[in-house]
Amino acid sequence: QVSPGLRTPRLPVWLCSVSGRHSVLFGTDSRLLSDWKSERIFHLYFYTGQQEQTQTAHLTIDTHSHHWEEAQREGPCSPGKRRPALEMAIRTKWAGATVSWNGTDPFF
Repeated sequence: QVSPGLRTPRLPVWLCSVSGRHSVLFGTDSRLLSDWKSERIFHLYFYTGQQEQTQTAHLTIDTHSHHWEEAQREGPCSPGKRRPALEMAIRTKWAGATVSWNGTDPFF
């Protein structure tokens, strides 16, 4: 029998497979599970378990950013428009969101 804590988690947790590597994306705000209003600006943490990652990456997600204010001159495949695979995975849940890596160099 599956524990109730596994069926209904108390905190948001996603197991990810990004670029062929398994990782965990999680939040510490339980309101993300039940209150859509808390999905405006929130924090997620990303951990790969890989030796090269010395600390958990702290990400700030803004789901109401003004994506139309980005430079229109660059094409979607130009270096200025490319996004890390993790950001693209996050956008499968929150389309159009901006992801701030808060000083950490983006990886994945």
